[in-house]
Amino acid sequence: MTESSAPPPFRAVLYPNRSLGPYGAAIVLLAFAAVSGALGCVFALLGAWPVTGFLGLDVLLLVLATRVVRRRARLREEIRLDRSGLWVSRIDPDGREECVRFEPYWVRVQLEEPDPASVRLWLRSHGRRLRIGAFLNADECRELAVALDRALAPYR
Repeated sequence: MTESSAPPPFRAVLYPNRSLGPYGAAIVLLAFAAVSGALGCVFALLGAWPVTGFLGLDVLLLVLATRVVRRRARLREEIRLDRSGLWVSRIDPDGREECVRFEPYWVRVQLEEPDPASVRLWLRSHGRRLRIGAFLNADECRELAVALDRALAPYR
């Protein structure tokens, strides 16, 4: 393949849905803490002061859960197809990266649909298989499969 007839490169960056940004999360946490604080004061004035501790524990657990979700949202996968091959890089939330290379001629895109709401997307080649986009919804998996299959077609 000459440089001028080379298929255009393909690149996709996949990441989990981040429906709540840092500003929104702060507002939710502050609102929850304010409501819990007000309820805690009411219960303390009524003589049920131990309830206040449990309301504070709820706020603490919500803060911890939010931190875990935000940390997991840093996961991403990068898919790159060029003349050197099909590269899939998975970058974990802690920054650790795992790269896998496939030969574009041999790799096949496979969709598994156990039910309409649950779709798994696999790359298969020479007995190896790699699941990509595990955090994507069913429609996004189907779109990625079609786009990736179209990008791989000129290499076959």
